[in-house]
Amino acid sequence: MYNSYEELNNLRNIMEDSNEFVVERIKKVNGMVGKGINPYPYSFNVTTHSRFILDNFDNINSDEEFVLAGRIMLLRKMGKVTFLNLQDQSGQIQVYFHEGSLGSDIYEILKLVDVGDIIGVSGTVFRTKTDEITIKAKTITILSKAIRPLPEKYHGIQDMDLRQRHRSLDMIMNSEVKERFIKRSKAMFALRQYMDSLGFMEMETPILDTKYGGGEAKPFITNVNALGCEVFMNVSPELYLKRLMVGGIERVYTLGRSFRNEGIDRTHYPEFSLFECYMAYADYRDMMRLMENIYEHIFAKVNGTTTACYDGIEIDFKAPWKRERMCDLVKNEIEFDVENKTKEEIIEFITSKELLSQAINDGFVLEEASKGELIMTLFEEYCEDKLIEPTFVIDFPIESSPLCKVHRENPELIERFEPYAFGVELGNAYSELNDPLRQRILLHEQAEKLRAGLETASPMDEEFAVAIDVGMPPAGGLGIGIDRLIMFLTGATSIKDVIAFPLVKR
Repeated sequence: MYNSYEELNNLRNIMEDSNEFVVERIKKVNGMVGKGINPYPYSFNVTTHSRFILDNFDNINSDEEFVLAGRIMLLRKMGKVTFLNLQDQSGQIQVYFHEGSLGSDIYEILKLVDVGDIIGVSGTVFRTKTDEITIKAKTITILSKAIRPLPEKYHGIQDMDLRQRHRSLDMIMNSEVKERFIKRSKAMFALRQYMDSLGFMEMETPILDTKYGGGEAKPFITNVNALGCEVFMNVSPELYLKRLMVGGIERVYTLGRSFRNEGIDRTHYPEFSLFECYMAYADYRDMMRLMENIYEHIFAKVNGTTTACYDGIEIDFKAPWKRERMCDLVKNEIEFDVENKTKEEIIEFITSKELLSQAINDGFVLEEASKGELIMTLFEEYCEDKLIEPTFVIDFPIESSPLCKVHRENPELIERFEPYAFGVELGNAYSELNDPLRQRILLHEQAEKLRAGLETASPMDEEFAVAIDVGMPPAGGLGIGIDRLIMFLTGATSIKDVIAFPLVKR
């Protein structure tokens, strides 16, 4: 292995933060090799996990043997006796070694073992005098000798930047972090199971394309050398899923990554997991029921309850959720009936009451905005953060989307909703527009806005327009931000806490 100090020094030179602890551990690697022990073997036959033993101890026979593996988190060597805490995916369990029962040759191996090493053990189970369930080891197998020590147990990694940069260490030292990502995996599985049970089919859509659409967002741009052309990373799978519906797949969904080259904050991140589904012969009312049922199902399946505690506030995601019209929320908050007023009357009221000061300071020009844009900005500034209980905000102004049907009762509105909880938007849904002539007009308007300099507008997608020309059935569509769902499922207060490896500035 590393037989000279010169080799060790060369190794230290290529490890940015090497120290004497690393050197000592590498010496132990050599010590293992000298004893004929492979410190990095190929496999190990694990038969159980710590949680099974802890949960079923009362039904385990005293002579029953178990084989498990994990990382050493605590190590206490006391002459002829050694105790250690072994951590696997399911939890931690104490392991007891005694030189008399192991034999001196096997017990000598423990002199080369450190906290952080991964080992395998076999043995029987008993309770100590302090009533701790413990494995009495009969064998020990080195599975991976760690050459870098773990952070100090009680202080760990305090700096959030370092925790995100070195997520593996964060998960080892903080069990709740590991549990957060286990829950994320379970939630994705539960979502797929639920959608499959309703007859939806999962389909894949492109990440790279020569155009983009389905969401108002600034895209990431890259190049495909083989084609010699500029391409965009998808901001939404919407237009492709609708084309699949045109092709005859009546219930379709995708669960994957989308990319929007915009800001990063507590609930926004440029690369995120997006669930989108479309159901033929349905409308936005059906999508409301589907949305609340998805949340209820996932919370019950993963957490065993539909309640969630976030930033000290507890709410219940059990269906049905409240429904509130956007115009009614604004009216109740600012005491002015925006729905039945003209644009000029709304501007006059805003000016007289000195409303939207923050938006105006950020460059929002009242006179250049449409009536609908004024209503949406009032909603964002005065209503969003007050929506704590799960709530569907329904019936948006017509200007808010070019892909949605006009409201059947009010031509100034569209049949769109956004669900909110804890003041955070959870998704987006429509009664989908399938009128090919109106769709073309709206897509051309979007393309004109892009040419005029609006970076979040979309280019014309002729392939999508042709598909709608052929005929798309009436449908309801729904998009859910998975990362935000996981935040509330796990109580995480930042979206970066539920992304295993977020971007960190170098």
